[in-house]
Amino acid sequence: MNKTSMHILLTGAAGFIGSHVAEKLLADGHFVTGVDNFDPFYSRSIKASNLLISKNYASFTFHELDITNSASLQQTLTDDYDAIIHLAAKAGVRPSIQDPVSYQQTNVTGTQYLLEFARTKGIKKFIFASSSSVYGINKKLPWSESDSMLHPISPYASTKISGELMGHVYSHLYGIQFLALRFFTVFGPRQRPDLAIHAFAKKMINKEEIPMFGDGSTRRDYTYVADIVQGIIRSLNYNQTNFEIFNLGNCQTISLKEMIATLENVFQTKALIKQFPEQPGDVPQTYADIEKAIRLLGYQPATSFQDGLIAFRNWLLDSSIQSS
Repeated sequence: MNKTSMHILLTGAAGFIGSHVAEKLLADGHFVTGVDNFDPFYSRSIKASNLLISKNYASFTFHELDITNSASLQQTLTDDYDAIIHLAAKAGVRPSIQDPVSYQQTNVTGTQYLLEFARTKGIKKFIFASSSSVYGINKKLPWSESDSMLHPISPYASTKISGELMGHVYSHLYGIQFLALRFFTVFGPRQRPDLAIHAFAKKMINKEEIPMFGDGSTRRDYTYVADIVQGIIRSLNYNQTNFEIFNLGNCQTISLKEMIATLENVFQTKALIKQFPEQPGDVPQTYADIEKAIRLLGYQPATSFQDGLIAFRNWLLDSSIQSS
């Protein structure tokens, strides 16, 4: 191990973002212990394939376990860790409205158990995946970390706010550096199949109707996964203050109609659109002010929406992905 190598405990390691983070950490010479419970929200085979590259590294260890099992965390994770990158969570705004109790259990209680694990193990760095959904229907745009009023409109968003607040408590009481990273609509290779870009693309390929909720004017700040990974890695190297919240976005917004049109262009096919009423829990617009992340982390998103969609298309059309 060289002087700059760290041993990172990474939760959600088999997921969309987590698998990319694991590969980057391993390529940079770090040791990674990955944790995932293979939540059945989507296919286990997809998550297993996400881990294939990481498992080629001798410096990668993987444990299938649930962060809501405190005893299992303590009994299984016995190494010394320099930092925790906590990406594991029940994801999705709409499903959280149907099952708010399980979201509370995983996202809040699970985060509490991990903070306790960090406290008892003496781990002094904790990076937490938060979400742009915490801003909710805040009408002040672009959204800034300094905005004092958050207006969440889904149980999922409320669990992410709870995680941030717990992190502040543990930072204050126990000196754990807690960095909350608010991700803005992440897309790219391995994107979850339930998310709009992935779901729409598959339906367009198969000449099926795609559901458009509302009139297509809702806007999202789409952020390419490699840019999110860059922000996470830069936060790992940040040591100036003990508690911070950072927006990781792309600082531009794209409407639902524009997103569909770009998919049509990239996949060279026409979308068959079926319009539905707006969905409860969906916010009209997300838009990140990333000045703080640029200034303190050196974060700089580098991938355009079109280029990111091309990379996603190439991944999706790969025969091995299609067969899974």
